[in-house]
Amino acid sequence: MDTRLSWVDPSDKLKVTRQCELAGVCRATWYSRKTVKPITGEDINLCRLIDEAYTKYPFYGSRRMVRHLLEQGIKVNRKRVQRLMRLMGLAGMAPGPNTSKKHPEHKVYPYLLRGVTVTKPNEVWGTDITYIRLAGGFVYLVAIMDWYSRKVLSWRVSNSMDASFCVDCLEDAISSYGAPEIFNTDQGSQFTSEDFTKVLKREGVQISMDGRGRALDNIFVERLWRNVKYEDVYLKGYSTVPELLIGLSNYFAYYNGERPHQSLEYQTPDVVYASGHGGGASIPDHFSDARGESPVSLRSTGDSPQEQTGQRCSAAVEEMDVA
Repeated sequence: MDTRLSWVDPSDKLKVTRQCELAGVCRATWYSRKTVKPITGEDINLCRLIDEAYTKYPFYGSRRMVRHLLEQGIKVNRKRVQRLMRLMGLAGMAPGPNTSKKHPEHKVYPYLLRGVTVTKPNEVWGTDITYIRLAGGFVYLVAIMDWYSRKVLSWRVSNSMDASFCVDCLEDAISSYGAPEIFNTDQGSQFTSEDFTKVLKREGVQISMDGRGRALDNIFVERLWRNVKYEDVYLKGYSTVPELLIGLSNYFAYYNGERPHQSLEYQTPDVVYASGHGGGASIPDHFSDARGESPVSLRSTGDSPQEQTGQRCSAAVEEMDVA
């Protein structure tokens, strides 16, 4: 494998993706071997603070982030925060015109889950990308989750936002667990790319994409990111990609097989996925307010009555599974 990886030359006129195909190597594997470009120590510290704030408040955009940093005694202009958030692949969840990096030539698919109740494993899968900081830079983590059981089906790490590591993650999940009925993503360019969507079409999967006014529809993966960071990444302080890969492998094994989830009646995702009992989710209709109706909260079928009451964006994001 090391020999074949050496055949890939980024300076060659032939695209790296095509070189990987010809060499018979995984693109994500090749990208993971690339050295993460270091950024200044001051920017790394700002990225750390932004990452921690965003993990807790994923609805924060650049304006709120500037205000948050100012409250921490750090004076920084909005343009710098915007640059670092773009570098980290972060954008506020709240409805707005720029909540994800769209590609102008990619097809955007309609949202299919408004008001839907998820009642079984492999009915709905979802995915998202998050930023993971290292001692001298950062990488990106993508994960695919079964919404009924909260089981993490597959994950990949990359130091670029190229769609290939998302495609590899999807292929691995389908190979291991079969295909879902519906696959939900945001409108980011990785997920609207032809390479990604053609895999779903090949398997006969219905494609659903979040749009404006539906900021909380991927909250299950947002909660996962909170758990991963607060229960593992922030505690371990990984320095290198190999250290991170080993650490995440151990954490996701724990998350799926040992960590009890309140929303799953204190069962583990592995047990709920295998049995088909104790999970579930109700997807809110975010347009109900416009008709004068009470908002419907996003909840699992095992949540308490308090968790089933209508909640606004900040309260819903603050919610997370309790170990």
